[in-house]
Amino acid sequence: MNQELFDIGLQTRREVLGSEYVDASLNSADDFNRRMQEHVTQYCWGDVWNRPGLDRRTRSFLNLAMLTALNRPHEIKLHVRGAINNGLSKDEIAEVFLQSAIYCGVPAAIDSFKIAKEVFQEMNL
Repeated sequence: MNQELFDIGLQTRREVLGSEYVDASLNSADDFNRRMQEHVTQYCWGDVWNRPGLDRRTRSFLNLAMLTALNRPHEIKLHVRGAINNGLSKDEIAEVFLQSAIYCGVPAAIDSFKIAKEVFQEMNL
């Protein structure tokens, strides 16, 4: 493991998803899945999320669209919260899901709207 990338990734992951969620994920890791948590933190959050080519807002737009296409509700929930933390508005998130409906399918976009609404309620938005 590259400790420097892990540490940078851990900071970014906490800033985007929130320390409570990230700490719970890391603290609940066991011998079976600890390597995956380390890999995600180092590679996804330390390397890719910190590349200079795109800002965090743009990465959030992309993630919401791709996760809608893949129909990954757990990750959509996390990344709606992350998108808000990265400065996206509710209206911008809605536009991502409307665009996704055309290219990914209406059922996937409806699920994403439902999940986002739950997150907005949890965040008192």
